[in-house]
Amino acid sequence: MENEKNPFSPTGGRHLPFPSKDLALLWRIPFHGETEPDKVENVLRERIKELNCLYEISQLAECYLHSLDDLLQELVNFLPYSWQYPEVTCARILFKEKIYTSDRFKVTSWRQSARIYMYHEPVGEVGIFYLEECPPADEGPFLKEERALLDTVAEQIGTIATRISAEMELQEANRQLTLERQALQEANTALRILLSRIEQEKQEIHRDIKTNVEKILMPILRALASQLSPAQVKYVDMLQNNLEEITSPFISKLSLSYHSMTPTEIAICNMIRNGMRTKEIAEMRGISEATINRHREKIRRKLKITNQDVNLATFLQSGMWEGKEKLPL
Repeated sequence: MENEKNPFSPTGGRHLPFPSKDLALLWRIPFHGETEPDKVENVLRERIKELNCLYEISQLAECYLHSLDDLLQELVNFLPYSWQYPEVTCARILFKEKIYTSDRFKVTSWRQSARIYMYHEPVGEVGIFYLEECPPADEGPFLKEERALLDTVAEQIGTIATRISAEMELQEANRQLTLERQALQEANTALRILLSRIEQEKQEIHRDIKTNVEKILMPILRALASQLSPAQVKYVDMLQNNLEEITSPFISKLSLSYHSMTPTEIAICNMIRNGMRTKEIAEMRGISEATINRHREKIRRKLKITNQDVNLATFLQSGMWEGKEKLPL
């Protein structure tokens, strides 16, 4: 055993914190009055091997930050060299339905094991086996210090597995967020294209309506007006003005610019803009002139021209109202 060498030489790097449970046993040098140099040296060798095992676990954890499979396989190959009789020692790690074994592995009756836990739930086991019978010690052929080492190894596997699992879950969450962000960007791009097409179609529809009104409806109305009485011509004029409004969207622009205006007030604005007087508007809408005057006062207030020497019809016809107020009043 004294000639057995560790095939894994420690490398530089940060140490992982190890649990304090039973670690004091690994530092114990049980002289018990024994002063023979060979026996003291043997005890020291065993303690160094055990502590070296813990150090090597920290190095493996640094080397395999994202691969628990590789870490466990390296560790199971390394473990036999940390026990008292490495030449007849083999190891096995069971972890979540996967099995990792060292060279020459064989299940025997000379064994010791420790449970692996993640989030306080058992997920596996670390086992050490002797291939042949060895001298009895504290736990069958195993030392108390080896039990402390094995328990610590199992705890470290659980800690490292928990960390790797959390990192993988975080990476997967980030991947999903990236995919969702890309999908959202693609959806936004598609939506912008769709809205652009809708706007183009609206403009085409508007051009078609304007062409039909100007070339088909207006000539008919002008021909009709020439055969009607003066009183009836007024209604034809209104119809012509409303058709012109379809091709020149005064109402839609006004409602967008002045959200507080009611549909009635917008309709009255259109009539005033077309040159109709208060009496004519009242007759056409079947209400009193006083009601129309109250509407006119509200309209002037919402257009912010109250107490100003501005003719309402001229103001609406000039387009000065556009851009004057874009927020709800």
